Amino acid sequence: MTVATDTESTPEVVENALLGGRVRLLQPAKGYRAGMDAALLAAAVDARPGQRVIEAGCGAGAVLMQIAARSPGVSLTGLERDPGAADLSRRNATLNGVEVEILTGDVAAGFRALDRAPFDWAVSNPPFFDDPTALRAPSPGKHGAWMADDGLIAWTRFLLKGVRERGKIVVIHRADRLADLLAGLGETAGSFAVRPIHAFADEPAKRVLVQAVKTGKAPLRLLPALVLHERSGAKYSKEAEAILRGEAALPF
Repeated sequence: MTVATDTESTPEVVENALLGGRVRLLQPAKGYRAGMDAALLAAAVDARPGQRVIEAGCGAGAVLMQIAARSPGVSLTGLERDPGAADLSRRNATLNGVEVEILTGDVAAGFRALDRAPFDWAVSNPPFFDDPTALRAPSPGKHGAWMADDGLIAWTRFLLKGVRERGKIVVIHRADRLADLLAGLGETAGSFAVRPIHAFADEPAKRVLVQAVKTGKAPLRLLPALVLHERSGAKYSKEAEAILRGEAALPF
């Protein structure tokens, strides 16, 4: 569904249905659009009623809207540096009847700049690249989502400061950055749990979901992998389909 805009300066958006229609999401018709990674991140957040969750780099609010649908009664906050994306996130909150605070700001400024108490959960899908020479320059509409201008370490430090002691951090990222994620989060967090995400069972993992506990000391756990597709021709595996429809979660 394409949503008309009222001025030429306002980017055109489309409306997508998530979680089997439980969530309606307005996204840019061109540029970065949330998909599987957002769905997996939201499914991995097992927040309880009354707990506070912050997402760093919330974009149009795909993760926050899905967390709200999965975990009623959770207090949600999003941080987004792109004013247009932040405004779209607010529109999505209204569209879905979700109470959420969307802050416009940069992760690089640090968590203290938000003047908020630490949260129970801090979650993120950080930009996958921080070296402009590592890939062909993305289109302007995707640059902010693909390129971490201040490096992955700026994101891990924000997340570490953003949670209380024993609070949980959940990140989805490229599998080949797992060592960097563990090193960055390991500054003050531990009790790591890692879930590999494979496109197909016979291919290397391309994504990882990582949970860390601030000041946690438990041994690292490597969890069973999630396989997204089967060679049978079905678009998604049964496990992935259940997650996308909101019928299953990805607990740690």
